[in-house]
Amino acid sequence: MPELNYRTLGPSALRVSELCLGTMTFGADHAVAKIDADAAREIFTIFRDAGGNFIDTANMYTGGQSEALIGEIIAPCREEIVLATKYGHSMNPADPNAGGMHRKNLVQSVERSLKRLKTDYIDLYWIHSWDRFSETDEVMRALDDLVRAGKILHIGASNSPAWRVAEANAKARAHAATPFTAVQVQYSLVERTVENEVIPMARANGLGVLAWSPLGMGVLTGKYLDGAGRGRLSNMPGTAYLSDRSLEIARIAVNIAEEIGATPSQVALAWILAANAIPIVGGSRKEHFAEAINACDVVLSAEQRARLDAVSTPPPNQPGALFPRIDTMVHGEVVARINP
Repeated sequence: MPELNYRTLGPSALRVSELCLGTMTFGADHAVAKIDADAAREIFTIFRDAGGNFIDTANMYTGGQSEALIGEIIAPCREEIVLATKYGHSMNPADPNAGGMHRKNLVQSVERSLKRLKTDYIDLYWIHSWDRFSETDEVMRALDDLVRAGKILHIGASNSPAWRVAEANAKARAHAATPFTAVQVQYSLVERTVENEVIPMARANGLGVLAWSPLGMGVLTGKYLDGAGRGRLSNMPGTAYLSDRSLEIARIAVNIAEEIGATPSQVALAWILAANAIPIVGGSRKEHFAEAINACDVVLSAEQRARLDAVSTPPPNQPGALFPRIDTMVHGEVVARINP
């Protein structure tokens, strides 16, 4: 098994492994995977033996069981782990203040997470999803207060519009407060619409990018190509995971995997890594994690990447869709000779 390399996370000097261990399924109450304590320890051991140090969870995963399990597992090596968790999704749907980004929920959530995780600080604290009712100024000031108190070290924005993250960081810097270090987005060969706005914003601002569901809800493993097991995804909101387009992308990944002696999952993860994003890898069995670690040694040729890009690139939204057509209008006939 290869050894994982490390990257600095966004503008920080924080060193994180090139794969992040996703623990959404850690806990007996997960609807599908139900990874119990023994299985979780096995998975963590595989990850650590390869040099993995980056773990992602959330306060609401398996009703808090994920955080509690991780707290027990990492206790002997807590200082070596870059621990990330999230807040914002409601832990009590009957309480209007139990969800959202606002200060009250932030303070309550971080204290409860610290107790479950059995630690006195969190390395990276994510907003789980942008909250349209909370004021950006309040949120960034409240997060900065927790950084100054030493309870969190870095902050990140998951599932957030590009303009909101850019606005929040501009306001934070204007007040000498802590800006976001990274964004976390749904990103894979079958879900690349974040390339229209979020990822360009992150690159322009030097933010780290983490990709959740890098295998497209399992479509990129190729397991749905024969028609089996499609019922679980047929009602999934958002991207049409079982569209003709997605299945064609999976077929190309399978073909390339056969060419290079890898698995389709490893091809999909290698593509994410080549895009300079950090995949959050999960799964229901320890074999899935070993397979993901081996993906770090998979190298796609320029021709193979071009084939994957050709079948998976989404259409641009506005105003990006106009740029190829108006380049000459803006720059004149010498546009092809301008090297930015």
